[in-house]
Amino acid sequence: KLNVGVDTIQHGVEGLAYLLTESSKLMISEIDFQDSIHVLGFSDELNKSLLQLYLDNRKEIRSILGELAPRLPSYHSLEWRLDVQLASRSLRQQIKPAVTMKLHLNQNEDQTAQVLQTDPATLLHLIQQLEQALGEMKTNHCRRIVRNMK
Repeated sequence: KLNVGVDTIQHGVEGLAYLLTESSKLMISEIDFQDSIHVLGFSDELNKSLLQLYLDNRKEIRSILGELAPRLPSYHSLEWRLDVQLASRSLRQQIKPAVTMKLHLNQNEDQTAQVLQTDPATLLHLIQQLEQALGEMKTNHCRRIVRNMK
């Protein structure tokens, strides 16, 4: 009916869906949305229609996106134990430490446990990496990104 190719219509629908989902994810204001679509070069009437479509459906789009988000496990508790092997049949004097951890997780109201074992040097390296990542989260750049993600 439109005398337009299938690919053109498909790309138009995908572009419109992308515009609405990304705008809804970021919860951008009316002015920011208008500025974003003004660059596309559409007529004023079409820009107003797109703005109204966005304003009418952004809450519903956000709720659908929230339902589609993966449910990641969350921390519940941690048990740990330090094991040290002092000797074996072949080596009378050796010290071989190992840290065993049992990580309890909650996922969809189910509890699971993961058993992990490592040596103290690797555990210290892991702790340093996690502390560095926490330090990165305190930078202005990361705060700005996290603020825009909500």
